[in-house]
Amino acid sequence: MSEYKCLNCGRVIEKEDILRRVRCVYCGSKILFKEKPTIVKKLKAR
Repeated sequence: MSEYKCLNCGRVIEKEDILRRVRCVYCGSKILFKEKPTIVKKLKAR
């Protein structure tokens, strides 16, 4: 499940809430971004 974050108010918005139009359901802002998970990858050095 994808989550987006509003740049204006900072609230997390579910993908299902923005299916018809891309706007924050809380403040009405049109600027949303998809947060990337904070996964740490360990790689072996060569």
